[in-house]
Amino acid sequence: MTIAVRSLTKQFGTFTALDNVSLDIKGGSLVALLGPSGSGKTTLLRILSGLERPDSGDLQIDGNDLASQSARQRNVGLVFQHYALFRHLDVFENIAFALRVRKRPKAEVEQRVNELLRLIQLEGHGRRLPSQLSGGQRQRVALARALAARPRVLLLDEPFGALDAQVRAELRSWLRRLHDEIHLTTVFVTHDQDEAFEVADQVVVMNQGRIEQVGSPAEVFESPANDFVMRFLGHVNVLDAQLESGRARVGDVVLDVAHDGSGPGRLYVRPHEVEIIRTQQEGAVPARVLRVTPLNAGLKVELQAPSLGSSLRADVDWERGTALGLRGGDDVFLSLRRARVFESDRRAA
Repeated sequence: MTIAVRSLTKQFGTFTALDNVSLDIKGGSLVALLGPSGSGKTTLLRILSGLERPDSGDLQIDGNDLASQSARQRNVGLVFQHYALFRHLDVFENIAFALRVRKRPKAEVEQRVNELLRLIQLEGHGRRLPSQLSGGQRQRVALARALAARPRVLLLDEPFGALDAQVRAELRSWLRRLHDEIHLTTVFVTHDQDEAFEVADQVVVMNQGRIEQVGSPAEVFESPANDFVMRFLGHVNVLDAQLESGRARVGDVVLDVAHDGSGPGRLYVRPHEVEIIRTQQEGAVPARVLRVTPLNAGLKVELQAPSLGSSLRADVDWERGTALGLRGGDDVFLSLRRARVFESDRRAA
């Protein structure tokens, strides 16, 4: 089901939750609405579901106007952060609920629920109560319940937010595999970059009620549209600079940059794009190691670079970190492999 959003605006009193938002969602795709709290992503999801109505704008699914349709008429599946399972009903009856309400034949209910139990890998758990399941299992039951009535679209609002990190990671992988199997148009809200990038086909970055960028995870990460997107997608080193037609002066250092402007500006360098070397090389910047902190994937290295007039962070993998043998107080040299320039984002939070 293809979704077309056109010029949606929604206000709550004086607060503008959505500001002239337009978006196309391809049928069968899995799309992440990514952004900080207050960016408008949940409001957009609730408008898609019919739980909220926009002040202006149009919304269509496969060319059909949804403005006059209620949430039930839209036939969308909804899953929230908190499972909202019926505690007095077992797993089978929780999944069957939407079918019972629609008075579907008993044989059809039995077949559909058993099909979904297999899909969510909980065969044999049908007669257990929600209290007898783990958090991850309960969230899978909530997803199965949303799928029971064969919705046109699946909407997920921070579906893994109430779970611990390990379970979230497992469910992200499971959701991606599930989507690859059923190919149901799915939109999910998250503020977690890793979650969005691991699961989604397309990422929609939102900020203060507007869409900042739409693209594949690789496109958004490698080619951020502006200052806000660059900052939001993880830690970034920000350096004040003087721009001069393809070059940038940062402190006492001159760097080549892909920017034709001139005047004051800022350079953005991600930690993994800061290379640490032990010996002086052409263009390398002297620095001193302040602190080395182990991370899951390697080491976080905090550095002071007087010639740049700034402190920086570098991320190195375990193999490279072991080879360098870094300790606080060590003198090293830095190579900034990639520096991006953006005009200041006046609306950045």
